[in-house]
Amino acid sequence: MAARFVPIDYDTPLILPPNLRDWVPVGHLAHFILDVVEEIDLRQVRVNERGTGSEQYPPRMLLGLLLYCYATGLFSSRRIEQATWDSVPVRLICGDTHPDHDTICTFRRENKALLAETFVRVLELAQALQFLQVGQITVAVDGTKVLAHASKHAAVIYEHAGKTIQQLDFEVQELLAKAEQADRTPLAEGLTIPQEVQRRQERKAKLAAARAEIEARAKARAAAEMAQYQAQLAERAALKDRGDKPRGPEPKEPSQQPKPSDQYNFTDPTSRIMKAGNGQHFEQCYNAQAAVEVDSRLIVGERVSSAPNDKQELVPSVAAISQPVESVAAVLTDSGFYSEAAVQTVEQTGTGQPTGTIVYAAVEKKEHHRTVSDLEQKSEPEVPGPEASTSEVMKYRLRTAEGQAKYKLRQQTVEPVLGIIKSVLGFRQFLLRGLQKVELEWQWVCLAYNLKRLHRMGAGLKMAAQS
Repeated sequence: MAARFVPIDYDTPLILPPNLRDWVPVGHLAHFILDVVEEIDLRQVRVNERGTGSEQYPPRMLLGLLLYCYATGLFSSRRIEQATWDSVPVRLICGDTHPDHDTICTFRRENKALLAETFVRVLELAQALQFLQVGQITVAVDGTKVLAHASKHAAVIYEHAGKTIQQLDFEVQELLAKAEQADRTPLAEGLTIPQEVQRRQERKAKLAAARAEIEARAKARAAAEMAQYQAQLAERAALKDRGDKPRGPEPKEPSQQPKPSDQYNFTDPTSRIMKAGNGQHFEQCYNAQAAVEVDSRLIVGERVSSAPNDKQELVPSVAAISQPVESVAAVLTDSGFYSEAAVQTVEQTGTGQPTGTIVYAAVEKKEHHRTVSDLEQKSEPEVPGPEASTSEVMKYRLRTAEGQAKYKLRQQTVEPVLGIIKSVLGFRQFLLRGLQKVELEWQWVCLAYNLKRLHRMGAGLKMAAQS
């Protein structure tokens, strides 16, 4: 029997389903986002109130459009605009309208309050649907380097900037001396001495401003590291009082002087040169932080830092956990976040009372390969005494069976979430510049991830069953 094929006709006019919701199948992510957006309070939204009388795109539609596109890996406003023509689910969300890229980008940039409100409401929805525990949750905190919208070649090094300023001063003096010579040798065609002097003076002013900013950063860095330095001194003093010999060299007081290698980027000054990938190369980046609830794998806290490492990031990252999370029982993090001052701040109030939150942070290097002795059942380690240091208490926690079981959750939760954002959604570079705008963009990404995660867990079906 001859093969039979489905007839394909490109020319006969078709009558599309009259309801736009019939354009995509039941249970699609677009339906779920439309249903969620309908529940959002839009009193925080910013709209154009110039009084021109021009029609505007509804904020609820623009919110759903951005959330769906971010959840499906579309981040550029121009690509989102094109998707309103090319993508059937996007056309559904837009009601078959086509907002331009400037409208999309302006809405994304100017509705920080609405975005924060939506982030909270989505977590409350997860709690109402029993996907997220209300209190006493365990969170895993980690950070990932995301490329800034700037090249590392647009940066200047503190030491090199000083040498360049001296060179520019010398060249300006040389040009002025040349201008006073009666029989001076002319410059190349199109170049004049006043223009060359002005160009060098402008360059010098920019370099001087860059050095001043680097010096201000060094003072701020020293102030932030002072608490850890004082905690180290106190720990060594306590060891000496007990008759124990402190290990390692004496801690050095943080210096307020910039390092010769400190850098300033002219394109995006708030970004930094950071180790990227496996640590073998450097890129112009931001440090994107996420706090993930270990059972649901939902992001409950997010923020962005310009710090190249995580030593000062534990306290602000825990503080960034959203309001619906009433209490945090445990925080899991790697050794990069650990410092005694940070752990004490998370676990104790200003008056020294316990907060109810316990930190589990690796302080000992451990091989990934498990030896035969690691497989053998061991008795619980001895509980350290009241005079034990924070690091000794942390080592004890990670050696207990409960601590080891909890700490394994970190690798299984927050690292896959960051991997999904970068590899599945494809978010590897910020499109906006400046720390405030970058923080806004990261919140869009985390919110879109949460919606996609809830959809995969069946939140749409639960909502339909409850309605």
